[in-house]
Amino acid sequence: MSSPTIEAGSTTPLPTREPVVALAGVHRSFGTNPALAGLDLVVPAGTITVLLGPNGAGKTTAARVVTGALAPDRGTVRVFGLDPAVDGESVRRRCGVVSAKPALYDRLSGRDNLAYSAELYGLGRGADATDRIEAAAARFGIVHALAQQVGGYSTGMKTRLALARSVLHRPDLLLFDEPTSGLDPESSHAVLELIREMPATGATVIMCTHLLLEAEGLADQVVVLDQGRDRVAGSPGELARRFWPAAVVRIDAEDRAGLRRALAADPRVAAVDDGDEPALPLTVSVDDHGRIPDLVFALTAAGVRVTRVEPFTPSLEDLYFAVRDGWAGDAVPVDETPLFEGKLSSGNRLGRRFGDPFSASPAGRR
Repeated sequence: MSSPTIEAGSTTPLPTREPVVALAGVHRSFGTNPALAGLDLVVPAGTITVLLGPNGAGKTTAARVVTGALAPDRGTVRVFGLDPAVDGESVRRRCGVVSAKPALYDRLSGRDNLAYSAELYGLGRGADATDRIEAAAARFGIVHALAQQVGGYSTGMKTRLALARSVLHRPDLLLFDEPTSGLDPESSHAVLELIREMPATGATVIMCTHLLLEAEGLADQVVVLDQGRDRVAGSPGELARRFWPAAVVRIDAEDRAGLRRALAADPRVAAVDDGDEPALPLTVSVDDHGRIPDLVFALTAAGVRVTRVEPFTPSLEDLYFAVRDGWAGDAVPVDETPLFEGKLSSGNRLGRRFGDPFSASPAGRR
């Protein structure tokens, strides 16, 4: 099965408004292991930024630096124009965090968990806090369980409670770590809908996930990290144009051997790829979109009975593997805390073969 394609809207350039998060030349080491090695990261306001990278790439460390849980060894960090290492409490009051294993108080009821968080975020215990708790619980379908101890909640219910907690204080920045891990379809849908809706409220989202299919329909910006550095960043559409400047189409014919010979002899063809599955059409790189009809006509004139021609639109998975295949060496092994970490999945890698891309939590929890 081929990878899903990038949403059409993702070709829109990123907004140029003032960034919510700006990291410049950030370094952070644990002992002799560098977790961040000159990281640059800009997250525009009102957008969804997806951080991708293998274990040890620096995603967790970057997230902890953003919230002020870790101070950088050197470099500049600004969140809402503030330095989190100095103004960490002010920064965290404007952030919401949802992780695969949310830190909740199992011996307290769901309502008491939310009430305690409301106090931490400066909402107090008045009518406004109560109204927000009820509204958040209703939004994520946990009103019926508010009186129950959280220790008896299912994984999905705990995630829904964490979602409710994350929006109580109407945060300006939300950070998500593998938020749908282990969830049933309904709970996963609730998470993704929250992420999708937040920019419309003016909030900014940073999401770390190994589920590229989920990120595909959400990302305004993709940042691939490796060895503590940002290897590539941009909107999915921008990255697709950068790594695949030529036109790419999938072509099949009754006589595959004859098709290969004809393509090999045509000067318009830059590359041909069988992919990992011989039953799939050939993936063909052509030097110009406008020459695809001429190529098909030439194949037909050469006696090739073409049975299929379709454009190849690179998916987020294709983009990730294209970037990854340009890395030199392996990622530095760094033991990172559970927040913002995961293993990247493998899958269809058709886009890998078209050139070398590099040649052309609440406060106090961590």
